[in-house]
Amino acid sequence: MNLFSSTRSRAVAEWAAVLARWLVGMFFIYLGLNKALHPVDFLKLVRQYELVESAPLLNAIAIVVPWFEIFCGLLLLAGVAVRGTALMLVLMLVPFTVVVIRRALVLQAARHIPFCAVKFDCGCGNGEVFICRKVLENLVFLGLSVWLLAGYGRRGCIRHALRSALETG
Repeated sequence: MNLFSSTRSRAVAEWAAVLARWLVGMFFIYLGLNKALHPVDFLKLVRQYELVESAPLLNAIAIVVPWFEIFCGLLLLAGVAVRGTALMLVLMLVPFTVVVIRRALVLQAARHIPFCAVKFDCGCGNGEVFICRKVLENLVFLGLSVWLLAGYGRRGCIRHALRSALETG
């Protein structure tokens, strides 16, 4: 009985990771498309962070980031390079979350309001959001990306399906 429950719990965890992979993939496709379809708006939002002053670099960010997010989302949906894609998402989410928090702290100090009452368009593609909701959302997707980075969510991956087919055929 113990072996069965252990096998079953692993299968449930694997399917949960596959669902997480699809959720993260669809989320990044959605956000990337929102930015890609409105590049000028995204450029203006990126400019507000005052991280880059070079116009060509700002333009490159506004052009590349949305399509990179879409590409990462598609890779996750297809199950291609899941761990590498998850690593790229972690490397994007961590600094972006820090920058969003930093901007929220500036707005909080200027407006003299509680931190969770700060609301602005962070450039994610969702419009104006309350900062605490955005930080929580980023932490959830960061956690899911770390989970995928650990090697979960391989079921339904193209690479593993091809390997299994080659081994049996």
